[in-house]
Amino acid sequence: MKQPEKTNATRALVQKKIPFKEHVHGLPAERSGAEIAEAMGQDKERVYKTLVTAAPRTGQHYVFMVPVAAELDLKKAAKAAGEKSLEMVKAKELLPLTGYVHGGCSPIGMKKQLRTFIHLTAESQETVFCSGGRVGLQIELPLRELRKLVPIEAADIV
Repeated sequence: MKQPEKTNATRALVQKKIPFKEHVHGLPAERSGAEIAEAMGQDKERVYKTLVTAAPRTGQHYVFMVPVAAELDLKKAAKAAGEKSLEMVKAKELLPLTGYVHGGCSPIGMKKQLRTFIHLTAESQETVFCSGGRVGLQIELPLRELRKLVPIEAADIV
């Protein structure tokens, strides 16, 4: 079987010797995260989508990881980040900002490390899934291992 192409996320994990599992699915980026979790046979509470926001007042960017079946609550997210308000980054701004495209955005290996939050439910999961840095690739690892690469704060953001 052909090895999946390396991404910034998988290279960073290998370089730091952090164990992870790759899960490849053939669904396009337009599919919902819940459909992707189902296609992989995984619980929707363990599969997280990576959302990038901007604070209009300060110009700061933030990353939020929420379960794929949940919606990010922008007011709760802004409170967690200490901002008055947040808005989602437009898909066309994602690649120059993070190095990733919509549907393949990973919290690992971004061009610039942004302050990152994950929903509180991740703390009770044995492992979590997040994008591996391209559409169709998910990576699975314990949150404590993910935190070795990305300083992630748990918060009530849904």
